[in-house]
Amino acid sequence: MDLKHLPLLASPLALAACQQPAYDPRGVDHDETLLSVSATGESEVRPDEAFFQVGVENFGRTGKAASDANAEDIAKVVAALKEAGVPAEDIQTRTVGIQRIQYGDRKGQYQANNIVAVTVRQIDKAGDAVTAATEAGANVFSGPDLRISDSERAANTAYGEAFKAAKARAQAYADAADMKISRVLTIRDSGGAQGNRYIPGAPPPPPPVAPMVRTQAMPEEQAGGVIQPGQTTSRVSVQVDFALVPK
Repeated sequence: MDLKHLPLLASPLALAACQQPAYDPRGVDHDETLLSVSATGESEVRPDEAFFQVGVENFGRTGKAASDANAEDIAKVVAALKEAGVPAEDIQTRTVGIQRIQYGDRKGQYQANNIVAVTVRQIDKAGDAVTAATEAGANVFSGPDLRISDSERAANTAYGEAFKAAKARAQAYADAADMKISRVLTIRDSGGAQGNRYIPGAPPPPPPVAPMVRTQAMPEEQAGGVIQPGQTTSRVSVQVDFALVPK
């Protein structure tokens, strides 16, 4: 038999493999056009909680003197906060310290401090809580940080607006190109911010920390005051991949 004159026959599987389009890792079919869109969305919500840190700082000729005075004073501050309506579970110790001073006019004395974190869940009572702590002898204060108790709901509203904006932008591209949106390929959460706090899409940088500020006890007419809640903005970003096809 003359093998040189035999016809070359391709198997059905080989022919089928040749007809299949190459795999596109982006998920786009051979008759589709990839469109990537970035968009942002916002929502505004009135904060309903206030968070602040408050405490006392004392000095003494010995460590025990400074520590005893500090313990007595912070007990007065905590009692005042409770009398102002802050429950015990919303008062948490953040810092307790004592050190010998090595410089300045107080060199050789001891410094003791005790700082507590306070959450006021009725924001209209936050000013009263600050006033109560100050009048009880607090001389260290940081805040307030106004927060939204249902922060996830506020963020989700912003994400919904971001996706609507992305789809509207994709539609504008499609109309200009005389095409139509076939389907959504991917949605990527790019994160954002809610007030001064990050909303992570990818691991975020650490949020800024307000410094502790040493204060003098304020006169009664200036202590505390009314805290204006205003509005907290949630601002987020999304990236959406759309597949476009001819009309």
